[in-house]
Amino acid sequence: MTLPPYGSCPSPREARAVRLPPTISTPEVNMKLRATLGGLAALAALILPFMAVPAHAAGSVTATFTKTQDWGSGFGGSVTVTNGTSSPVNWNVQFDLPAGFSIPSAWDATMTRSGQHYTFTPPSWAGALAPGASQSFGFNGNPGNFPGITNCTVNGGPCAGGPEVQPPGKPGAPSIGATTDTSISLSWGTASGTVTGYRVYEGTTQRASVTGTSATISGLAACSSHTYTIKAYNSAGEGPASDPISGSTTGCSNGVPGKVGTVAAGSVTDTGLTLTWPAATGTVTGYRIRSGGTVVATTTGTSQAISGLTACTSYSYTVAAYNSVGEGPASAPVSVTTTGCSTGPLPKHFLTGYWHNFDNQAAKLLKLSAVPNEYDLIAVAFGEATSTPGEVSFSVGADLSAGLGGYTDAEFKADVKALQARGKKVIISVGGEKGRIQVGSAAAATKFADSVYGLMQSYGFDGVDIDLENGLNATYMGQALRSLRAKAGSDLIITMAPQTIDMQSTGMAYFQLALNIKDILTVVHTQYYNSGSMLGCDQAQAYSQGTVNFMTALACIQLENGLRPDQVALGLPAGAGAAGGGVVSPSLVNQALTCLATRTNCGTFVPPRAYPEIRGAMTWSINWDATHNWNFSKTVKPHLATLP
Repeated sequence: MTLPPYGSCPSPREARAVRLPPTISTPEVNMKLRATLGGLAALAALILPFMAVPAHAAGSVTATFTKTQDWGSGFGGSVTVTNGTSSPVNWNVQFDLPAGFSIPSAWDATMTRSGQHYTFTPPSWAGALAPGASQSFGFNGNPGNFPGITNCTVNGGPCAGGPEVQPPGKPGAPSIGATTDTSISLSWGTASGTVTGYRVYEGTTQRASVTGTSATISGLAACSSHTYTIKAYNSAGEGPASDPISGSTTGCSNGVPGKVGTVAAGSVTDTGLTLTWPAATGTVTGYRIRSGGTVVATTTGTSQAISGLTACTSYSYTVAAYNSVGEGPASAPVSVTTTGCSTGPLPKHFLTGYWHNFDNQAAKLLKLSAVPNEYDLIAVAFGEATSTPGEVSFSVGADLSAGLGGYTDAEFKADVKALQARGKKVIISVGGEKGRIQVGSAAAATKFADSVYGLMQSYGFDGVDIDLENGLNATYMGQALRSLRAKAGSDLIITMAPQTIDMQSTGMAYFQLALNIKDILTVVHTQYYNSGSMLGCDQAQAYSQGTVNFMTALACIQLENGLRPDQVALGLPAGAGAAGGGVVSPSLVNQALTCLATRTNCGTFVPPRAYPEIRGAMTWSINWDATHNWNFSKTVKPHLATLP
């Protein structure tokens, strides 16, 4: 849906259809934004004490940090960059967070991270900042009670204003010094320019930070190989990386091989998979593959097919090299789940769409019978809260009925049956941006299960979608869904539509709920839009929404932290107007699905393994898809058939 113009207010239904950005993604902030003037005054009282008001230096670029929110478990902040010079500038803001704090998401800037040090640069769509102009970016962090940022610089100078500093040059050629069984010493030439210190990297992982031109990397495995690069840094950022240097620890003199490197799992089927790994250092006779401490295979090569496994089962493997002297250290374990998980009443790969039970004055109005065959699962948006905690109600929206020239509950029920006769499934979605359904007690859990089951009986719904964007209680919602499952049976469809911030870590309530009901959960189709930039599973950088990297790197968080691939789907807007940000071409959705399923056709982020049972895609919404001549469903649905 098209966002309302500045100064106008959407109707309640209109506002509901907009997936709002992270600045108002928490219950507390939503309440503040809907408060009376007295509440706004309270919000101002919260913000003002945290405003950094530096004594700006004349004729310089400055940056001002403001803590805008703090809700106990998280915080929000913004930085305003002001160009006080007489020429356009491209800004670079850097600062540190105290230990234990992190920023998982940002918007209106591109964010990168190295430990507790964060760097922000203008988004791709922003030009140079004009003389006298200001530009702001924002972010959400955790936990709460945030004391503020430190070591803030803008374009290398202090955020309060001052001379700019340029990043250092490239360090001189590194060399290997003393080595032991567990350490490697490095040295390198001094970088040109102003140097605060040097960071040593192995791949993208920082291994050391020193002020001199040498470092010792310890805690390594005996007889193992490593490759390092060095970057000099100062307040303006890091300079270019040095040439790479490789070295090996000692410990091979006892005759056993070195530690096996990273093991990868591929070619996963219902009953088998293939493991591959790099060759170990030293003299190698062969390799032993273990699962749970038991040797399951022995080979002389660097790959091994494992067969005779059970479908939809998790396994963990380690690999160790051996020779006539003995066995070297085992590799780090690799975990993998076989395919063949039950898909329930839905196809292996399927397309979900939300259908509007309201008139938002923008997207096309549709009767349920108008939903095309491309959609396998239709989520009716939305079930409503009542005055009784946990209770859900539903009826055809009066504004929808009027907009369609009359559409009754009886016609709606007949349309549900007609879709089911075509092999489709129809579920009731509860919540949405305006939804106020709360399940915070055992009594509310019971009321939720009873009322949703009643709607299933009355309207013929096949299940429920949890789309609570104003917070949820994982414990009691889990109780409610298990109670509903006991009433409805094993074919009950349970889906979730969390915002991206809700699935950044397993500590988030939505993620906890998904893991707690994993045995009865159908799919989680996270909303990969209205998010700004966010960290992926590699935790290396914040990826920009609206890209293949954003979809794949964030889906990887769920795939690598407990959910099965058949329980993960990608949720995207159906076209322009359906969301405030993150709208992508459907062809990019297809590319992301292929990348996740096969590890091919990826962006710069490549997932650590292939997930051939990735479930599919969701779109907000069917109505918006109709508005755009069904471009989303006509593009994505045929592609699902090409996945493994």
